[in-house]
Amino acid sequence: MKNLNILFAASEIVPYAKSGGLADVAGVLPKALRALGHDVRVVMPRYYIVDKEKYGLKPLDGPLGILMGVMGEEWGSVYEGTLPGSDIPIYFIEHEGYFGRKGLYEEDGFGYSDNDNRFIFFSKAVMQLAKKLRFKPDVIHANDWHTGALPVLLNTTYAFDPDFENTGSLMSIHNMQHQGKFYKGAMDVLGVGWEHFNHNELEEYDGINLLKGGIVHADIINTVSHKYAQEIRTAEFGCGLEGLVDAHAYKLYGILNGVDYEEWNPSIDPYLAKTYDAEDMSGKAVCKTELQKIFNLPQRNDIPLLGWVGRLAEQKGITLLSSAIWHLMKMDIQIVLLGAGEKWAEHFFRDMAAKFPDKFGCFIGYRNDLAHQIEAGSDIFLMPSLFEPCGLNQIYSLRYGTLPIVRATGGLEDTIENFEAVERSGTGFKFYDATPEALIGTATWAIDTWTYDKEGFDQLRCNAMQKRYDWDVAAKGYDALYRRIIEGRLSRRQHWE
Repeated sequence: MKNLNILFAASEIVPYAKSGGLADVAGVLPKALRALGHDVRVVMPRYYIVDKEKYGLKPLDGPLGILMGVMGEEWGSVYEGTLPGSDIPIYFIEHEGYFGRKGLYEEDGFGYSDNDNRFIFFSKAVMQLAKKLRFKPDVIHANDWHTGALPVLLNTTYAFDPDFENTGSLMSIHNMQHQGKFYKGAMDVLGVGWEHFNHNELEEYDGINLLKGGIVHADIINTVSHKYAQEIRTAEFGCGLEGLVDAHAYKLYGILNGVDYEEWNPSIDPYLAKTYDAEDMSGKAVCKTELQKIFNLPQRNDIPLLGWVGRLAEQKGITLLSSAIWHLMKMDIQIVLLGAGEKWAEHFFRDMAAKFPDKFGCFIGYRNDLAHQIEAGSDIFLMPSLFEPCGLNQIYSLRYGTLPIVRATGGLEDTIENFEAVERSGTGFKFYDATPEALIGTATWAIDTWTYDKEGFDQLRCNAMQKRYDWDVAAKGYDALYRRIIEGRLSRRQHWE
């Protein structure tokens, strides 16, 4: 089959900038696509935190002129590098006024007031960059609301541009909660014509919704798990766009994210006190002792240690955990937590660590080495998300033999199989109701299994460590979607003409 030209645009990419799972996907998926033979070009903004010297970025000759509607023409520049561990070109759109800031989308908890202009500029710059490079993409792969304007531009401003006459678009939704909602005046910056400001395209409650525009105009939309693709068609998970998504369900797919097992592998992990694998688990006990030392907890191997790594955000179930933890602290267990986010949660968990210094340890912030150490040193991993488009930590936990407790939603439902005591089958423990009682009951079940059914717990560990969610499988799924786009793009484009 013909290899494809793929233009992959994202607002954050590991290792350059990260606020969530989008960055992890964008840092690895292009490599897996390249391994299939495709010519992949990656584009992101050049934020203040992206060090040009550290990553060996070189400027492309000539500025990039971007027509910003009523704001006139604005100028940016482009830096080029190579995605680490690959030969994939990555391009950084530089505009000091838009991207020369401390944060990606916000600062001190407040979103930038010009986020609409920032990412409209970025989307337009992506299109102009392709022309500058003389790169004619078969598919433009947009990710989340920050690039939601790309499918819109492709079907409007660039509909008759010979450089894009054969180009289709894929819109990946990594988190439906964030949609890019702005004042309707952004239409005059987007510059696609007010006829597209209607409830079937960009308009929502007399404002503009960039993700909505991307969903409507993309040839295909996909989410990062099969379950989440079903869930966003419902009022509980659709965040107000469930009706729109349901109307476009004919082009909706779900592809489960993969995991970078070169980084998340206990047999070669450089952050661990002692490496281990399924054949020799002795190193995991060493990692547990070391983790207890790090958090100044009593070094006990006769009780289960539960871990949490993640944002302290409502989505992640912090309200459930904060309500359940008083009950859990009555049990003979230890819990360690790594994360940052909502201020009330940061203060609450700091207070819990002070009240229960022998049972609860927390680190407010994020450290990659400590994340690895918690995955390895814990017996059980807590992930009670209210919703989870895919989730990665539960997959890391499987590889490290740390059994996840999850709410059965999104990718958590797709990746974790519930423990069945008689058959000794499963890879973790699931609950369904988003209540503290359900979390407490499931945690008690997991803790009792660790305490009273060592054989069953060990078999679960063995089951979990054998699971693989590789990026090459996900890449083949995307390859199939790209080819479906190409097959149907002619009729799709004629629809908008």
